[in-house]
Amino acid sequence: MAQFDTIRTATGARAAEIDEGLRAHMNKVYGTMSVGMLITFAVAWAVGSSPQLLSIFRDPVTLSPNILGWIVMFAPLGMVFAFGAAINRLSAAGAQLFFYAFAAVMGLSLSWIFVAFTGISIAQVFLVTSIAFAGLSLYGYVTKKDLSGMGTFLMMGVIGLIVAMIINIFLQSPAIMFAVSILGVLIFAGLTAYDTQKIKTTYLQMAHAGDQEWLGKAAIMGALNLYLDFINMFMFLLQLLGNRE
Repeated sequence: MAQFDTIRTATGARAAEIDEGLRAHMNKVYGTMSVGMLITFAVAWAVGSSPQLLSIFRDPVTLSPNILGWIVMFAPLGMVFAFGAAINRLSAAGAQLFFYAFAAVMGLSLSWIFVAFTGISIAQVFLVTSIAFAGLSLYGYVTKKDLSGMGTFLMMGVIGLIVAMIINIFLQSPAIMFAVSILGVLIFAGLTAYDTQKIKTTYLQMAHAGDQEWLGKAAIMGALNLYLDFINMFMFLLQLLGNRE
């Protein structure tokens, strides 16, 4: 009986340790994501509010991107693929630095919104996105429903969105942009809940190994995924709800 009590006490202590570790892990994910968001919007505002800086990437009147603007526009996508390929070779500190560099480049690519949309509408859409993101992420964290089956379907949707957006660069169809924006909001709303649950379950599966370096890199990757969910949901909502200058 005493042996059973000892085992039960040890098991309970281990479970409490994992719960505490999960809270710390999620705090690091959200904290890293928040710093990335701050870097992105600071860079975007600094460039977007300066006609001289913005003209390096886009025509200040038509907002059409020049060659450098096109490079900056697609650079974040390339960096995401590079990050996924290099994550195993990077240290946790290196992965965090890469993420912050990515956030700065994303800021350059989004700088045009501060010319195309009113500041008030940007703030309003940001608030709406923040509330929606918080609710969806909380749902993904607390729900007992397995959301893993959504992953493949949602990623196929993302690929479809990217293809449609590239095609619409040449077609410039408002109807296609409207449809893409609605689908984009729905897809990234689903990904927010899915990614949050995936971050949680991955930690619970790997916490027993005690590999702090791996868990540190997993937190950065989780922050990147949630960051992308937020940014994309924000941009699609801005296309739908934002007031243009």
